[in-house]
Amino acid sequence: MTDAPVPRGSSSPLDLADMRRRIRAIFIGSIGNLVEWYDFYAYAAFALYFAGAFFPNEDPVVQQLNAALLFAAGFLVRPLGGWLFGFLADNYGRRGALMLSVSLMCFGSLMIAVLPTYASIGIAAPILLGVARILQGLSLGGEYGTSATYLTEMADKEHRGFYSSFQYVTLIGGQICALLVLLVLQRVFLTNDEIRAWGWRIPFFIGALLAVIALIMRRTLHETEAFESAKATIKRTSSMRVLMNYPREVLLVVGLTAGGTAAFYTYTTYMQKFLKLSVGLTDNQTTSVTLAALVFGICLQPIYGAISDRIGRKWLLIAFGVTGVLFSIPILTTLQAVNGPLPAFLLIAAAWMIVSGYTSINAVVKAELFPTRVRALGVGLPYALTVSIFGGTADSLALWFKSIGHEIWFYYYLTGMIGISLIVYLLMRDTKADSAMHRHE
Repeated sequence: MTDAPVPRGSSSPLDLADMRRRIRAIFIGSIGNLVEWYDFYAYAAFALYFAGAFFPNEDPVVQQLNAALLFAAGFLVRPLGGWLFGFLADNYGRRGALMLSVSLMCFGSLMIAVLPTYASIGIAAPILLGVARILQGLSLGGEYGTSATYLTEMADKEHRGFYSSFQYVTLIGGQICALLVLLVLQRVFLTNDEIRAWGWRIPFFIGALLAVIALIMRRTLHETEAFESAKATIKRTSSMRVLMNYPREVLLVVGLTAGGTAAFYTYTTYMQKFLKLSVGLTDNQTTSVTLAALVFGICLQPIYGAISDRIGRKWLLIAFGVTGVLFSIPILTTLQAVNGPLPAFLLIAAAWMIVSGYTSINAVVKAELFPTRVRALGVGLPYALTVSIFGGTADSLALWFKSIGHEIWFYYYLTGMIGISLIVYLLMRDTKADSAMHRHE
């Protein structure tokens, strides 16, 4: 007796079960990613409040510059995290690397939550804060490449752009959660003085707790079929040695990331400080505008990801590059001169419509460049190096230009970085049509 044929247009139980398994794995992987980014960006969201506790100085711009330098320190060690966790993910599995990264983030957040201030232990306070940021940077350096690889490998071919876009949905979601905590503390529970005195510790306690929950959830993840297939056919070797066989792909990751990461961190972590110090909005207005813009940006990610599944990745990247070069200076110049939160939000929303051409698909583009054997390291290490140089320094560079009276120089710098990446986008292949996802060598 043979099985009855499945009617055209319907899905078999096996197909539905596989789809549910993939969606569940992508959901859990994404939630863990959200927690990691919440923990990392709680620092940026609350820096306006705790900077004075660790960096005593009468000038608020100098305080924020010092805090931004430590924020950048978390980026400087991300390449080490990208190498370490990329090696673990490519040789021992994506699941274990994801569990380890969220555990390290938990420890870093808890450390910040209980740190004494400069008034209590002097110079040791900013030093220990730097150590905690380094631990968080190591964790996040490994999280990006491993989670990008995991989400891309778990997605089906036809919807790879859509599903992998949820990495930036949860990445931005982490920032939104950090700002929501700040907004609730500002509006409901604490005064600004109370937040500056001790309330800034609350989000880091929350982050440590969420990381524990994410760790428990990640224990239930299944390993990807791509890794299992590669493990069965290829013996373990030095990942770095294998990565050296793909110099073109490594350089592509660097080139396509440089402009995108500079733009992303300009309109996320730096924008909160820009709205406060340059535009002149109040604390509550700054938080509300930043939060609303991030919500708008998060909605764009799956839309742009789905578009890439239709038209390819390259055209979206080119659209980001062209519009970024044309409109970055006008948007930032106009934003600096606006009065009120509504026009500020509209300008940042316009910037998000540009930047999302990069953020929504950058993970899948990088994953599609490398074979399974070296995918996590190939995505994570060169990306982390590039973000450390051009993303993590965006805050510090912008604040430094402002401190010397030439804030507009940063606008030209950002435009130049996007222009460099645009050249790469024009010359690279479309990874949707020419993907290495099926290769395990």
